[in-house]
Amino acid sequence: MSTIPDLSPESCAEGVTGHWQLQRIVGELRAARDDWRTSNGRISGEKGGRELPSREAMRDILDALCGALFPMRLGPVDLREESEDFYVGHTLDVALNSLLDQARLELRYAARQKGQDASCADVHAERLIQDFASALPTIRRILDTDVLAAYHGDPAARSVDEVLLCYPGILAVIHHRLAHHLYHNGLPLLARISAELAHSATGIDIHPGAQIGPSFFIDHGTGVVIGETAIIGERVRIYQAVTLGAKRFPSDEDGQLLKGHARHPIVEDDVVIYAGATILGRITIGKGSTIGGNVWLTRGVPAGSNVNQASLQHEDGCPK
Repeated sequence: MSTIPDLSPESCAEGVTGHWQLQRIVGELRAARDDWRTSNGRISGEKGGRELPSREAMRDILDALCGALFPMRLGPVDLREESEDFYVGHTLDVALNSLLDQARLELRYAARQKGQDASCADVHAERLIQDFASALPTIRRILDTDVLAAYHGDPAARSVDEVLLCYPGILAVIHHRLAHHLYHNGLPLLARISAELAHSATGIDIHPGAQIGPSFFIDHGTGVVIGETAIIGERVRIYQAVTLGAKRFPSDEDGQLLKGHARHPIVEDDVVIYAGATILGRITIGKGSTIGGNVWLTRGVPAGSNVNQASLQHEDGCPK
């Protein structure tokens, strides 16, 4: 229960002195940082500034990349078709140079964390960003299939332009297609930042490690969670509050969680998963299956299955 402050004249007369007691607070915060660094083996007394990627910079980069991918819909309002290529080229030049700066920061940070020489980080970063830039036309073509899947999959959609401008699922998928390339090509921290920016904006949480096929549609989207090792086939449609998660988290002999092992579902082509369904573990949802709303599923189902709460209760020996 919250406490109502004492606003009596006697209490107010006491006041607060010492400019918020900042000297004491700053000292206690420094002690907390020192304790954290000591207990976690962090380097103390690092020279130089804060060498970590910036969320703010990544937000600007992603906004620019969205504009470059769909210039006449997500670009500036005064853009004309005859200036489209110039805008795309200029925007990509600025965005990719900024992304290169962020990649250098990530690679230098990763090298320091491993106690390695960071002298080659800049050259490696340039190679990674060139590969990313070269992948953008392919990413655009895959995104076209996602936009069409949303348009054809939602009777409320009046045009593909409406889908691009209004649908949170499309924004999340654009971010994911970009983040996925970064994640699997040596820049996992930038990828996670990209994914979390989309998560904050849309309520859709897609780990950049998830493999997602073309023509993917998330309708409504709020509360969707897709885990790191999930594999999703082509023409899959999911609705709000769907979770493709892990069932258990194995640990090593020291009790530390094992990282990176396959623990999320495989969803084959042409599957529809309705609102609130929770699918956990490394199980397979067969091609063409339909998973009903609010279903809790921890075992795989064959192709063409139609799973709902009533059918699960019947299989478990309970009355429908």
